[in-house]
Amino acid sequence: MISMNLADLIIMAVVYTNMVSQEVSQKYLNYFLFFSPGITITALFAAAFMIGREINRELRREISHYLLSLPFSRWELAFGRVLSGGLRGMVYMAPLLITTIFITWVFTGNIPSVLGILIILTTLFLVSVGTSGLSITMSLSTRSFEKFVTARGVVYYILFFCSSVFYPLDFIQQLGREGTLPQFLVLIAEMNPLSSGADTTRAFLFGHPAYSPFMLLNVALFALIFVLTASFAYLKILQG
Repeated sequence: MISMNLADLIIMAVVYTNMVSQEVSQKYLNYFLFFSPGITITALFAAAFMIGREINRELRREISHYLLSLPFSRWELAFGRVLSGGLRGMVYMAPLLITTIFITWVFTGNIPSVLGILIILTTLFLVSVGTSGLSITMSLSTRSFEKFVTARGVVYYILFFCSSVFYPLDFIQQLGREGTLPQFLVLIAEMNPLSSGADTTRAFLFGHPAYSPFMLLNVALFALIFVLTASFAYLKILQG
């Protein structure tokens, strides 16, 4: 999976660099630089979301009965599964983030400060643990693996493409003002935690003042909502 995302970065981003508007190229030097933080976010999201597939399998096979025999409280099991999915996303994302930092340094000579790196990691961790909670919540809503896969595909499509992962957020907002893009899609892109994660990473990597505290607040609320939702849902399954 890491190789797949590196291929997306090295091949697809290079091809797209010569296909996007000059406005984006001038602002971010080239689309390759713009897209590299986006690849980092999509990799993190995909890895953290994998926990839902495992939880759904446990639900269908009633493995949760075995988990109750382990020397952990129900709350520890519930919160631990959410946290483990988030940590998996961070571990998987790490080499891609390092690659992105290196690429930015090569092209721009800019290296984020220690504080900037801490803010990036904090934001990405909140996105990851929130994604893990979202995935677990969805997986526990049905025993059908087919329904879970279908719902996962819809969530992937909405969160990936209604975000600033592939396109600058100000460009999406411009399309909304022109009436080219429905306003509800613009709102999704603005509130999307993937947008906040990608733009936070870009702000500190590129050294321009696009960062807003709202981004950190947005991903913190996303993480809080789905960590609590997933923990309560998993706890109910263990008690069931």
